Amino acid sequence: MKLNDLRDNPGARRRSKRLGRGIGSGKGKTSGKGVKGQKAREGVALNGFEGGQLPIYRRLPKRGFVNIFRKVYAPVNLGALEQAVAAGRIDPAQPVTEAALRSAGLVRGGRVDGVRLLASGSLSYALSITVSGASAAAVAAVAQAGGQVTTTVPARAAAGADTAASG
Repeated sequence: MKLNDLRDNPGARRRSKRLGRGIGSGKGKTSGKGVKGQKAREGVALNGFEGGQLPIYRRLPKRGFVNIFRKVYAPVNLGALEQAVAAGRIDPAQPVTEAALRSAGLVRGGRVDGVRLLASGSLSYALSITVSGASAAAVAAVAQAGGQVTTTVPARAAAGADTAASG
């Protein structure tokens, strides 16, 4: 094989439509831009322009803000965990980590900061679970089944303590 033998696959590159090259091309004369006016000219961007009227994005009030430091946790319910163990996707003898939950298909989506265990459903296996966070009811349900829950992210202080310290 030589460099001058290399070719792209047929149809991989579509040739650009040549504008303004006669009526037989289908895009002659005005090149598909209609007739005259601002939008027929070059360098026009009219998105959001309402003819001089105050645009809607300026008429509507702005509210709230987006917290760029917000953490997003994937929820995993005890019922789903029970089904995964029963189906053999999770080994109850091994510690259940966030990686094990992801490989079992209980955590989907790439942009999550961790897993939060919730108490919907019931659990009958004694599991050792390590997750980012867990609700108090979920921790109690796992303990009742004979297992234990370890959280990697410390729980935030109570809301009343925060306001008392700042005031």
